[in-house]
Amino acid sequence: MFTPTLYTGDRAKDYPIINGQLSALIAGEPNFIANLSNAAALLWHGLKDINWAGFYLMDEEKGELVLGPFQGLPACVRIPLGRGVCGTAAKEQRTVIVPDVHAFPGHIACDAASRSEIVVPLIKEGKLIGVLDIDSPITDRFNEQDQEALEKLVNSLLAESQL
Repeated sequence: MFTPTLYTGDRAKDYPIINGQLSALIAGEPNFIANLSNAAALLWHGLKDINWAGFYLMDEEKGELVLGPFQGLPACVRIPLGRGVCGTAAKEQRTVIVPDVHAFPGHIACDAASRSEIVVPLIKEGKLIGVLDIDSPITDRFNEQDQEALEKLVNSLLAESQL
């Protein structure tokens, strides 16, 4: 089911493999946290040049994002909406790609090695569930091809899981 040696570093080849493996991992599994955990691990092993992959989930009571399943160094636990890349993507409910995190106003540095970032919101039936956050130690790591593939991955997660 999971074979890291299949990954080439070529987005056009790797994302279909990653999305197919995720579909197999989550098929018939309604538990959202379990599915997020497998997705984070799959992305961690499948994507080249990343140093963090995981999820922040919306804490509606507190009005902020709280750390969910991830792979990488320990991370910030809570992020206010509108703050940093994750908080901005959540508040604006749109994918945010940051080529150089040091140029992003209000960037929250959980890992000093991070240089670029992509954050994809998880939205189901118009409701913000959380965000997928992926960091890279190189600048300009993420592009529209990453955005399209990761939005597809997030939609698969939301469709399969019970919330």
